[in-house]
Amino acid sequence: MTVADEQAASDLKPIAAGPEQHSLLDDIQGLLAGSMLAALGVVMLSNAKLLSGGTAGVGFLLHYLLGVGFGPIFFAINLPFYYFAFRRMGLAFTVKTFIAVLLTSVLSALLPKFIGFAMLDPLVAALFGGLLIGTGMLALFRHQASLGGFGILALFLQDRFGWRAGLVQLCFDAMVLAASFFVATPGVIACSIIGAVVVNLTLAINHRRDRYIAR
Repeated sequence: MTVADEQAASDLKPIAAGPEQHSLLDDIQGLLAGSMLAALGVVMLSNAKLLSGGTAGVGFLLHYLLGVGFGPIFFAINLPFYYFAFRRMGLAFTVKTFIAVLLTSVLSALLPKFIGFAMLDPLVAALFGGLLIGTGMLALFRHQASLGGFGILALFLQDRFGWRAGLVQLCFDAMVLAASFFVATPGVIACSIIGAVVVNLTLAINHRRDRYIAR
């Protein structure tokens, strides 16, 4: 491990006890709130037959193609990323991310049994669903967790090179959305792109380590 690797890893480890450190209760609340918001956003996108970027986008593509629930697919897709998360981000980050992905997967599968949308315009779903997912991811990021997959890479690259996590995620999302041209209509893709932009602008504008220092 290089000096830069050690510095990046140390940035993601809890700092010494002090007024800026998140307590265990803070982290639990953050993981629950972030997962709940993200799951609700996923349900809105799914109800409108929209797509997304990142591993969630891959999950949506397989969900529509195979007819399998989004939750199990999303959970399975993220499994290979936990090794990378452990090696690069540490055990605490990996465990929190695993919990967040599991909660989001379970909640996104259960929520449609309790809520429904008689009418949901795709553009409205993209705007509000994207905002919910972005806000959920923001809560998870601020508690040293993510929704796995490309989010892990985005966080690592931000801490390693100073690249904005939201902008990095946007590049990954663009690649996934490009693949959606083979399975979706132009209207669906247009709304999906808007939703992905909302997600990543929410992160790019609000996730700033130089402004938010609590961990």
